[in-house]
Amino acid sequence: MSEVTRTVVVRSVPLPRRLFRVFVELEGVYKSMVGRLVAYAVENGVTSFVRLRALKYLELRSSYPQLPSHYAYTACQDAATRAKSFLKLRRRGLARGNYPEVRRISIWLDDHLWRMSGLTGIEVATHVGCVRVELEPHKQYWRYVNSGWKLASEAKLRLDRRGRRLIFYLTFRRSVEAYEPRDLIPVDVNENHVAVMIDQDVYLLETSFKDITLGYYYRSAPFPASQ
Repeated sequence: MSEVTRTVVVRSVPLPRRLFRVFVELEGVYKSMVGRLVAYAVENGVTSFVRLRALKYLELRSSYPQLPSHYAYTACQDAATRAKSFLKLRRRGLARGNYPEVRRISIWLDDHLWRMSGLTGIEVATHVGCVRVELEPHKQYWRYVNSGWKLASEAKLRLDRRGRRLIFYLTFRRSVEAYEPRDLIPVDVNENHVAVMIDQDVYLLETSFKDITLGYYYRSAPFPASQ
């Protein structure tokens, strides 16, 4: 058995300005945490989430006491991923600047920071307590919900400021049986034919790929400019 995952993007209904402001503040604090962590991780060559959390957790809890503690965990995960990618680019000579710039933010949520409230609502832990928002489910969402897929414990959250909405990235998982081929058929594709070997016998299939391709090219190419 193996596991496959799919990410489904679901938007919330438009939020009242006062409630949306809570998530704007949450995003600002989370972005500040990630920025500090990325700078530290790059400067000290830390690419492990576990090590970064061990080194910076107490400091984060002291600096951001208003946030639920698990935001320190998810911010470390986020920052370690960014630092690892940046350091890899720098080793290849492709990085710009001394540190990666934290611009766009998706708030990483673990199972202590969010939960479904029924099938059309999500509760998110914030600095002002647990806040419930209504979703606008779509056909793709319902297809995964109703076909045996399980919702993963992690999610991501982004803000749509123009529409005063929250955008949730939900991960669905499902176990499937790994496919084991019973036999292999060698295939060789050439310009005008395909060769196939079945039971040690070779079959040559005429395709005229070359003539079709050239014919399409000559008919679709623009006329040459007049002299």
